[in-house]
Amino acid sequence: MNKLYALSALALMALTTVPTTKAEENDSLQPKFSIKPSGRALFDGALFLPNKDGFADGVAIPDVRIGATATYGKFSAKIDIGYGQGVLSMKDVYFQYTHDEHNLIRAGYFVQQFGLNSATSSSMKPQMIASTADSYLNATGRNIGVMYVHDRGPVFLGVTVLTPNSLTVSPSNQGKISIGAVERFVWRPLRTPGAIAQVGFSSWYQTPQHLAVENDEGVKETSTGYFNYSSGFPTKVETVPMLSARINNSKGMFRMTPELLLSKGRFALEGQYYYMNIWRETGYNSYTAQGAYGLVRCLLLGDSEYSYSHADAGLATPKPKTLECVLGYDYMNASDCKAAIMGGISNDYSVTFNYYINKYMIARLRYSYTNVRASDVQFPRHVNIIQARIMFKF
Repeated sequence: MNKLYALSALALMALTTVPTTKAEENDSLQPKFSIKPSGRALFDGALFLPNKDGFADGVAIPDVRIGATATYGKFSAKIDIGYGQGVLSMKDVYFQYTHDEHNLIRAGYFVQQFGLNSATSSSMKPQMIASTADSYLNATGRNIGVMYVHDRGPVFLGVTVLTPNSLTVSPSNQGKISIGAVERFVWRPLRTPGAIAQVGFSSWYQTPQHLAVENDEGVKETSTGYFNYSSGFPTKVETVPMLSARINNSKGMFRMTPELLLSKGRFALEGQYYYMNIWRETGYNSYTAQGAYGLVRCLLLGDSEYSYSHADAGLATPKPKTLECVLGYDYMNASDCKAAIMGGISNDYSVTFNYYINKYMIARLRYSYTNVRASDVQFPRHVNIIQARIMFKF
């Protein structure tokens, strides 16, 4: 009788089981298409001391972004549109092929790998505002290009071929296209939570930019090569020029930056040195600029150790409900007497408190003392800035 029941049960299962078709098996193996929206909004307020000469206390929304990332198997695409200080602009716009977990190729409009500062976006800087040296040299600005990234074990390598001209400038108005090549190499023998050691070196070569200008006969001609660099005081509430230089009669530019990152438990040290040389046509002296920044970071409450972000080759964002203190110093010398170009010399001392409320919100409070001298665009002056920020992101 038991055998009869068993045979009956097997017969019933065979009749009710629907066989999987070959088409269904193929569908299950196909990659899935998905879209993930993203966005952020920054709300800043600032006080300026000791006087209001050129500055006004107030509040601002320096950056609002909305975008999305689409993925299909190993392929992805991202578009990000930003609005800040009355200007609508394109941010990240690129396509990406991820060969495996260690190698990818990106093409479009994006921030290239150049120095430790490229590990964090503009709104995620631990000192709230990007260093003046990085801003002046436009070291982590967006460019049109193609980038290859290798990320495996102790080695991180990023190589980019780019053209730095704006998306809004047509080739007919550029005169001659500027092209460049950028690399970042990082060696990180220690990269575990609470024990991180990293050194790196980045270099950048670029041909000069040109303009298409009309001569007396109304015919467009290509201007001599030039480079433009500038940076304002370290605040997003006011836009006040601090450093600026235009290097005409240029033939080419080379810049480099070594980087250092160390972390033990609650403490972290990071910094970069920048050097740039622009050689010029016969009869004009080369232009040299250099700068540096350093940060000492400490986790006061919440998270007890810094973690590492492999994809960015830098420190990961601390966990929610963590309070962090960041002491910073920033120096930039954009004046070169031999080249007769006085872009200015600045020093910036800062202390920043960051409270990582949750994965969607960050609150920052920063005090900085900044001075500038030897500048053709700004008289010698100093300013104390107290500023706060609330950031929402998803």
